[in-house]
Parts: sequence; C-alpha cells; structure tokens
Amino acid sequence: MAEQGDIERVWKLMQKIGICMLASHDGKLIRGRPMAAHVERDEHCIYFLTDAESHKDEEISRDPTVALFFADTSGQNYVSLSGDAVVSNDRAKIKELWSTPAKAWWDDPDDPSIRVLKVTPRDAQYWDGPGTIVAYAKMAVAAMTSGAPDMGDQAKVRM
Repeated sequence: MAEQGDIERVWKLMQKIGICMLASHDGKLIRGRPMAAHVERDEHCIYFLTDAESHKDEEISRDPTVALFFADTSGQNYVSLSGDAVVSNDRAKIKELWSTPAKAWWDDPDDPSIRVLKVTPRDAQYWDGPGTIVAYAKMAVAAMTSGAPDMGDQAKVRM
C-alpha cells in the first residue's frame, strides 16, 4: 500500500507540471493529445475544458478509462496516471475553470460547445528526478563505475 507521502507527491507533481497528455481508447487504438490540467486535490480529481465536437468525448463515452501523462523534462519529473473520465455540461464548473489560455479555443465561458472532462484517478506512478544536469552526471559516473545511478524517487500508488 502506498504511503500518504507518495500520494501527496503525485498530486504536487501534477499541479506543478500542469500540462499532460490525455490518452483515451479509439476502438483498438489509443489516442493522445496535450491538455491543460486543473488539478483539484481536495476534490480528488483532475478537470479539463474540452469541446463537445471533439473525438475524445465520443471515445470516453464508449470507454471511460483514460491515462494521463505529465512530464517535466527539465527537472526529470514524471507522473503516469490511470483513471475514469466523465464529460459533463456543468456550466458553473466551466466558469470556475475558465482562464486566459482557454481563450485560444473559445471566446468566453458561455460558449455552448465547452464541456468539462473530469478524471478520477485510480492509480499512478511517479518519478521525481534530480534534474537534467545532475541526472546526466549521475549516469556518467555510473557508466564509469559499472554501478546503477540514483535517479531520484519513484513509487506506484493507489489513489
């Protein structure tokens, strides 16, 4: 069983990174796309604004199991999460999540094509690395000494 500290680290890394790849099932294929995540630890979910005309909404209605992949390559920090997704037309939540980046896709939060995608996590794995420069130095030392480098903390957790 995961320690509470590992679960908190997953939430903090997702919050810090902010953008993730959202993967859903399209029949036998898996489709991914970058999405701006609204991480809500207190609600135990991650929200996204999405468009009613998007294929991911159809895919999720057929199979609600999704995966989220967060990556901060400069810090060598990563989170992989699987969970259950649901799409809704919660207008109050849309207004709550509205931010300047959303203006790239819609004129305002009252646009009738905006939907809320809510992901409730089931499990996750994180890798909290030492940063790129330190990681390369550790790999170089390990290569010269035939040892394995300490690349930071990692854990699998049930959310």
